[in-house]
Amino acid sequence: MSSRLSDTWAGLNPDARARLETRDYSSGDLALRLATSGVNASEAIAGKASLADAWIPGVELFSRRVFQQKGRGYFGELTRLTEGTLERIGLAPRQWASALMHRDSSKGFHIHPPHIPAGEDPAAWFKKLYIEDAENYSLRPYDREQWDVMFFLTGICEMLLVDERAGMPRRVMRFVIPGDSRAGPDNASIVIPSGVAHALRNVGNEDLIMVYGTSTVFNPEWEGRIASDVEKCPLPSDWDRYLAG
Repeated sequence: MSSRLSDTWAGLNPDARARLETRDYSSGDLALRLATSGVNASEAIAGKASLADAWIPGVELFSRRVFQQKGRGYFGELTRLTEGTLERIGLAPRQWASALMHRDSSKGFHIHPPHIPAGEDPAAWFKKLYIEDAENYSLRPYDREQWDVMFFLTGICEMLLVDERAGMPRRVMRFVIPGDSRAGPDNASIVIPSGVAHALRNVGNEDLIMVYGTSTVFNPEWEGRIASDVEKCPLPSDWDRYLAG
């Protein structure tokens, strides 16, 4: 501990001073925070141009505007399929659904299997799709694999993404998106490719309500789970012992 810090905490006993740590409130490197402690959605969107080595290919994060209506509430468009990000990448969801996550709950990592054309090497296929011909969105087999596009209406979502596609760098992205009920610069929508594991936590003080579209209709065989024990809500250990007799 530095001499200055030691002087600041001179009123504590020696053992407490030896264990003492202070938090670093400096912003730090954006790419590092995106992959570790996490960032706000607006930071990730604004800094995307500098995040080429940290961004998961195929992931789209785009801002949404929520209009406050004095004395009544608010209004927020979800998306338009004829303009904006979804139009640019050619993604028109085939199914729409809603979901609710109670306060303090989490949805563990889940992943959808990417489609690999017959005779294609997976690593070579992904390299073609996301590196060599990254802007040729017509190559993407949206109708043969599940992509998600998510919108958040209430609550605050912390989302974590992990790229698990063969041959792709294993990158992690972590960011926070508030729902429309908390209008501000971080209101955003997220597009998640198949092969990218994703988890959500409700870190707000109200239920998290989301609306999401998928590029294909629901297929339970495409719902892969990784590190999802958080969803099991285990009973207290003494209850388990009692139930077991």
